[in-house]
Amino acid sequence: MADSPQDNSAAPVTEETVVEVLRTVFDPEIPVSIYELGMIYNIQVENSEVHVRMTLTTPACPVAGTLPGEVETRIKAIEGVSDAKVELVWDPPWTPEKMSEAAKLQLNMDIPSAPVKPPSFFNVNPPRPG
Repeated sequence: MADSPQDNSAAPVTEETVVEVLRTVFDPEIPVSIYELGMIYNIQVENSEVHVRMTLTTPACPVAGTLPGEVETRIKAIEGVSDAKVELVWDPPWTPEKMSEAAKLQLNMDIPSAPVKPPSFFNVNPPRPG
């Protein structure tokens, strides 16, 4: 009997799978996931290896020494991941504009809405009779 091929029944690792996991990692000072806070700048998945570029809300963040390691550990725990590397970057700096609308709503932050055109009867410069 010929050798059977190796069982590769585990689903391939995808960016979506990594995002699902990142949505479970929270900034300890803000009750919102690091993904929704906009702290994840890039996710690359090649075969079973994952590389993440992320930042923190400030270089003085008290979890600067531990949060990237926690992210790496969580990613390595994904079925099918053979290696994960988390790169902490400061450029571009994080700003609240990087947050998702869901995060802004959760934190009760104002979300600018699209300008609304007032109805024509509010025309402040009506045509003048000739």
